[in-house]
Amino acid sequence: MAFVNENYCNLKESFLFADIAHKVSAYAEAHPDKKIIRLGIGDVTLPLAKCVVDAMAKAVAEMGVQSTFRGYGPEQGYDFLHAALVKYYASFGVTLESDEIFISDGAKSDCANITDIFSNANTILIPDPVYPVYLDTNIMCGRHIIYMEGKPENDFLPMPDENVKADVIYLCSPNNPTGSAYTKEQLEEWVAYALKNDAVILYDAAYEAYVTDPAIPRSIFVIEDAKKCAIELCSLSKTAGFTGTRCGYTVVPHALVRKTESGKEMELNKMWLRRQTTKFNGVPYIIQRGAEAVFSEEGIKQCRESIAYYQENARIIMEGFDKVGIKYYGGVHSPYIWLQCPDGMSSWEFFDFLLEKLQVVGTPGAGFGKMGEGFFRLTAFGSRENTIEAMERIINGLKK
Repeated sequence: MAFVNENYCNLKESFLFADIAHKVSAYAEAHPDKKIIRLGIGDVTLPLAKCVVDAMAKAVAEMGVQSTFRGYGPEQGYDFLHAALVKYYASFGVTLESDEIFISDGAKSDCANITDIFSNANTILIPDPVYPVYLDTNIMCGRHIIYMEGKPENDFLPMPDENVKADVIYLCSPNNPTGSAYTKEQLEEWVAYALKNDAVILYDAAYEAYVTDPAIPRSIFVIEDAKKCAIELCSLSKTAGFTGTRCGYTVVPHALVRKTESGKEMELNKMWLRRQTTKFNGVPYIIQRGAEAVFSEEGIKQCRESIAYYQENARIIMEGFDKVGIKYYGGVHSPYIWLQCPDGMSSWEFFDFLLEKLQVVGTPGAGFGKMGEGFFRLTAFGSRENTIEAMERIINGLKK
């Protein structure tokens, strides 16, 4: 008999955003006359930057000519994109070796797949509330999971507890879903904890491009000795609108060495390389040429213009909540606004209120963990017109 992975029995029946999509679809079918504004899932709405599209179009043309046609590429990514990323990291004070960078089809995939190089015997420390992928992928492996509580008192940025022993630590800054961001001093504490405990930090920097304060690190590797204890995962989905195009990258420093359960020392960079060359065929050449353009001088300029558009949407949302006295977090270094549900509503009650009374879709905080109950996430990725209209509906709806 072929036995299946029993750990899947411990997962919730469906992914958070699948539940939301089902509810919204059912409502839309029952109310075809209603205009639904979606500020829930973190998907972008602006098109790719012109220089990115031009680079991809050129690459498409190359694929139609014998002399420039390319078949299989390197699983870890082309050198030209590595070089662009080395230069990009240098712009905020981080020195990387080219072969410390691995190109992927997105940070979500790597957040899940990186678990392949860690023993199932590890204890995993995960923030709560949390991006569901961190939790679910470790449940699938049957690992022991402990939580660090994010709450208003710590600005949803939990810090190390010396009484807690963990082997693998997930950090996300700027955070999804709360929008909060760690300072350099706070990350120094996490690096010190990881080094003391021989732990590894999995640092999700998918929203680094939204950071506007120089005091907020864009990479964990600005912290001294972080290369001895951290892996950084990033994505072009929110940096450059690649949600449908799919490209990301993971940095695994050569200095990061840990032992197997039998005591053998292993370099995690070599392990990840072996994993990727075995299980992954690489990101298409056309996509990588588009990604290279993202990190050009013109690409950075054009992509930052899109980010500024979303940041203005976030400001509009925050201004609206200020008018009705709703407490919120995030929205400054992040496209997410994390708000306290009004009138003592639970997060799913507020979801139903917004959908059924105001035809606005957001994400219930309870879907991100126990500490998310009573909170709610809205995104700034809608159009300007829809963002303004949604906030007018919410402001008027809450005043009644």
